[in-house]
Amino acid sequence: MRTRARGWRWRRNPLRRRSDTVEAWTVLAVSVLLLLGAPLAGAVAGWWAHDEARAVAVAQRAERHQVRAEVIGKTPDSLPSVSAREHTYRVTVRWTEPGSGTRTATARVPAGTHRGETVSVWFDSRGRSVSPPPNETAVWQHTLAIGGCAAGGAIALVLFGHSVVRGAAARRRMAEWERDWTLTEPQWTHRKA
Repeated sequence: MRTRARGWRWRRNPLRRRSDTVEAWTVLAVSVLLLLGAPLAGAVAGWWAHDEARAVAVAQRAERHQVRAEVIGKTPDSLPSVSAREHTYRVTVRWTEPGSGTRTATARVPAGTHRGETVSVWFDSRGRSVSPPPNETAVWQHTLAIGGCAAGGAIALVLFGHSVVRGAAARRRMAEWERDWTLTEPQWTHRKA
């Protein structure tokens, strides 16, 4: 049966070593950093990421415009086997802009779109086909990802620091025991050092 003496490293006693005190303070610091520091780091990073993502979204909404265009180019018969843009392909589309007349360009359209269908496409200020600007869901996904990674990184850093301190304390403790044993062994074994 084993009993636990809570806080034994904090109390004064002749068996308490300096490494025990260092470990006790380290456990306290690690607890505070894990409970307060890591969530705070995640919140601050998430807040910063949210502001940055919203600024990018606003800038892209100002620069990009959406048009309803008719697909006039030949569409592929089969879907691409690997596509980085969620199964889209490039085809020629045509739309009418007020005051400019009819315009034609190459744009990405969803897979399964056929000639003659009308689709929504996005263009930037230079007339290049671009992806739509991020919506509020994408901004929040970015915020949560950055905040979670920052909190996880803070936790990993704190735990790494704790393991370094514990390793150093264990090495010091072993050196203290070795030094004390070299003084005590001759008395127990009656050997001369």
